[in-house]
Amino acid sequence: MESFLNTKWIATAASIWIQCTSGASYTFGIYSPVLKSSQSYDQSTLDTISVFKDIGANAGILSGLLYSTVTSRRTRLLNGPWVVHVAGAVQCFVGYFLIWASVVGLILQPPVPLMCLFMLVAAHAQTFFNTANVVSGVENFHQFGGTIVGIMKGFLGLSGAILIQVYDTLCEGDPTSYILILAITPTLTSLLLMPLVKIYGTTTVDDKKHLNGFSSSALVVAAYLMVIIILDNVFTLPSWSRIITFMFLLLLLASPFGIAAKAHKDSKRPSIETSPLMDDSEPMPTKYGEYHEIPGEPDRVKEVASSSTESLSNDHLEDGIDMNLSRAMLTVNFWLLFVAMICGMGSGLATINNISQIGQSLGYSTIERSSLVALWSIWNFLGRFGAGFLSDIMLHKGWARPLFMVITLATLTFGHLIVASGFPGNLYIGSVMVGICYGSQWSLMPTITSEIFGVRHMGTIFNTIAIASPIGSYIFSVRIIGYIYDKMATSEDNSCYGTQCFMLSFFIMAAVAFLGFLIAFALFLRTRRFYRQIVLLRSLHS
Repeated sequence: MESFLNTKWIATAASIWIQCTSGASYTFGIYSPVLKSSQSYDQSTLDTISVFKDIGANAGILSGLLYSTVTSRRTRLLNGPWVVHVAGAVQCFVGYFLIWASVVGLILQPPVPLMCLFMLVAAHAQTFFNTANVVSGVENFHQFGGTIVGIMKGFLGLSGAILIQVYDTLCEGDPTSYILILAITPTLTSLLLMPLVKIYGTTTVDDKKHLNGFSSSALVVAAYLMVIIILDNVFTLPSWSRIITFMFLLLLLASPFGIAAKAHKDSKRPSIETSPLMDDSEPMPTKYGEYHEIPGEPDRVKEVASSSTESLSNDHLEDGIDMNLSRAMLTVNFWLLFVAMICGMGSGLATINNISQIGQSLGYSTIERSSLVALWSIWNFLGRFGAGFLSDIMLHKGWARPLFMVITLATLTFGHLIVASGFPGNLYIGSVMVGICYGSQWSLMPTITSEIFGVRHMGTIFNTIAIASPIGSYIFSVRIIGYIYDKMATSEDNSCYGTQCFMLSFFIMAAVAFLGFLIAFALFLRTRRFYRQIVLLRSLHS
């Protein structure tokens, strides 16, 4: 039993469970109306608070620095990913508990800047959970980094829908109680499972096989959640059936531990050989192929750089050395990627932050608005999982990965136009398109970052580019959506009803998404030759 608990497989299963409760920021639409009414906020003020949520959930530089510090050999007392989990758990509980205390009147109504701080701290916990789980996963599966990143990011995307199932089952439409659950559930899950999340230095020939098992588990959970959400929207499930469906969801979520047990059993077979990850030996070939592996490991990067330094100019790796943040920020490609993410991630995040208010203005019921928020998590998951999977497969066929960013940003433009149109049922169609395209950026951007700038400083560079998301969200949520909504509001409670409330805002965001499409296309043109080198190297090692 002890040997089973000390494996990278049980560490992966534990990380998945922590990820499943870490996406509280994706459910802001559930409790934002009660936060707005209890604190007497107008829409612009609520959007300002949501921007601080976005900053906290996306600015992961501190979590990255802490992870690097506590996993280095220089530290002895505080060593391992568990330290990062503890830091996240403390922030999660303190932040959401103070928000709940403000809503129920346990403490005096805080000024807006203080509420922004509460939200920032609560959401910032997500970056600590995510960093500890994703980076330790990449270190445990160094040869299949792309796959494990997709799994972890995918379950994080699903966490919004999972938490909403908790809300529907336990809170019965009471968003105030839900805020308290957000303070307790992720905190306890992380503290209970963090001792299992460790870094191991071995690899086996069955790694890809069992990672595919985790991927299949994610797809099954996503399909089940989508069915439950649709059934609830159509039939309005009674409370007893919600309990049954929730218990079955817990059984599905237990499947990663079953996969971990099978992987541990297979690892004991004499035919399985293990070798340290720091070994320079090539990955053992398997019938499962090598897609989803992040290209650009140091040894491969050296080959790319040495064979194509002239063609890559100064915007890529030089002399086989991975770029650090300061060097990356001096390149044109960094800023093309950053601005494209402002347009894509920023406008997508502004949509989810306001989807409940959009539905209210268009006459959607409370159940329908809750379903939209929950389904967003499904589309977000499909974007994260599918974009990485498909772009990795197509990379083998010679398609540069930034081309998928071009395609998704073009699709995002049409998604915003559908939301702006206001026709009956438009939010269901528009949220699917915007959700998938938004999730795709979170899969494509980190992988493109690792390929263009190298993997050694990927965490720092990736988290810096991710700041584009809250920057864009602030511009679109506060300066555009919130401002125009308040101008259109006519009732005493600062509410607006009708298609005019958000139409102009989403026409503007459609134009911005189209700008992102043009910028991503420029990045694609600049990196085509570089990606031809990656395709060549992957074909040589396949």
